[in-house]
This record gives sequence, C-alpha cells and structure tokens, in this order.
Amino acid sequence: MIWQARQHVIKFPRRPLVMGIVNINDDSFCGDGTLDPDKALAQAEQQLRDGADIIDIGAESARTNRGPITEAEEIARLMPFLKAWPALLAQFEAAPWDSAQLWPPLLSINTWRSDVIRAVLPHGGDLINDISALPDATNAQLCAEHGASLLIMHSIGQPKVPHTHIGYADIHETLETFFDEKMALALSAGLKSEQIILDPGIDFAKQREDNLAIYRHADRLQKWGRPVLLPVSRKTVIGQVLDLPQANDRDAGTIACISAGMSRGAQIFRERHPQNDQAHSS
Repeated sequence: MIWQARQHVIKFPRRPLVMGIVNINDDSFCGDGTLDPDKALAQAEQQLRDGADIIDIGAESARTNRGPITEAEEIARLMPFLKAWPALLAQFEAAPWDSAQLWPPLLSINTWRSDVIRAVLPHGGDLINDISALPDATNAQLCAEHGASLLIMHSIGQPKVPHTHIGYADIHETLETFFDEKMALALSAGLKSEQIILDPGIDFAKQREDNLAIYRHADRLQKWGRPVLLPVSRKTVIGQVLDLPQANDRDAGTIACISAGMSRGAQIFRERHPQNDQAHSS
C-alpha cells in the first residue's frame, strides 16, 4: 500500500504513524489549545522530538457545545503556523526519534470549510483532515489541484452540530456504503486513490456501541486498501466505558484503544501529547 501526500510517498506495511495534535484555539476539550502561534510551534516541535510523524493543526474545535468561528478567523489562526512551519523544520537540530520516524514530517490541516482550504493549501499542508464527511467533491478537487492528500471521515450532517440521536443497525455496513460512495466521489474529482486516507469517525454521529463495534472489527476497514486513521485520543466513548468524565483522565484507555487498533491493522493514530496539558496549565 502506498500513501502519497505532495512530495511524500509512504509505503506500508511499516510501523504505525503517530499524528500529533496542535490546537490553535482556546476551547479544545482537553484544554491544550493556544492562540499564540509561537506556543503552537513549540508544541509541534516537542512532539516531533518525541517521535511524531505527522502534526495535525486545527483552528476550530470540533466541540458541538461551542459555536463556529468565522472562516476569516480560522484562516488568520492557521496562517502564522503555516508560514513558520518550513523554518521550524529547517532549524530543527534533533535527529529523527528513530529510524522509522517520517522525516521530514508531514503537516496535516484539520479543516472542512472549502474557502479555508482554498486559502491555506497554496501555503503548505500535506493532508487535509476533513471532518465534513465529504458532502460534495469540492474539497477533494482542491486537494487534487495542490497534490495534497485528503482524509475522508465518516459522519452525518453538518460539523459542529450534535447528532446524539443517530443510531445504526450495523455500523460496519454503514461504513462500507459510505466509503464506497465517498471514495468514488473523491476519485471523480481528480484525486488518486493513493492520496486518500479513511477515518471511521469515532464519536462523530455515533453511540457507545457503534464506537465499540468499530474498535472490535477495525480490520474490516482494510477492504479499500487505504491507510486507516483511528483518532482514539481521550475519546468520549473511553470516558463512557471507564466512567471517566474528565478527558485528561483517559490516557490509559487511549493506550488500550491504540493497542486494539494496531492489532486490527490501523496505520495512523491521532494522539495528544501530555506535555501540552502541562504547558497549558502552568
């Protein structure tokens, strides 16, 4: 299996990739966000030193109990980091954490609004981490134009809107239909199959049993021959199962979900860095 993102070509099988999270916002559900570009860059640098293969930057929290920010504000939060990213890599003195760490690392931009993608991709970004469930071909077309990779995540309805009433008779049958349709849509927009990553959307328009079924049978997501990302870090379902209402208490459960995902073939894991919590609270 090959994953292509701009000039990067990653071949699988290989060690799973770690996607580190940098929240350029002030309402992350774990409290690890910052509106200070220098602090965001410092968080990214520390995660790279600790072995992250991909840095995922996002300016708008996915929390449904917070209203959306404007597209102009989202762009304004992302651009300083994007412009400083090449310099960060050029000045990076540390060697890769191990022989398997991707180097240079990839930069993922966590956004779903087409006008934001249109504004930021000319300035960089190897991957668009899109939580919109690809309602039309626009974001795929924009990625194709810039050679960027696209993550397609399963969900229902508009982002930032709660969908706690949604349930499924068989979540894996739903995922199979969804990814069949969205893969075809992305390919019709000019993306190559090698540029696509799939994400089952843990906690997005799903109930506890849906999420657990995804973990139990994550191997079924390999049928498309594309890398699968499991964003397991401190997810709500972990708190539900372990009775841990505070997100920052869920790291042990997160590790268990990573282990389960690795045993079932997931290739990428999106994770928070504990030091970011300490930096935020200090």
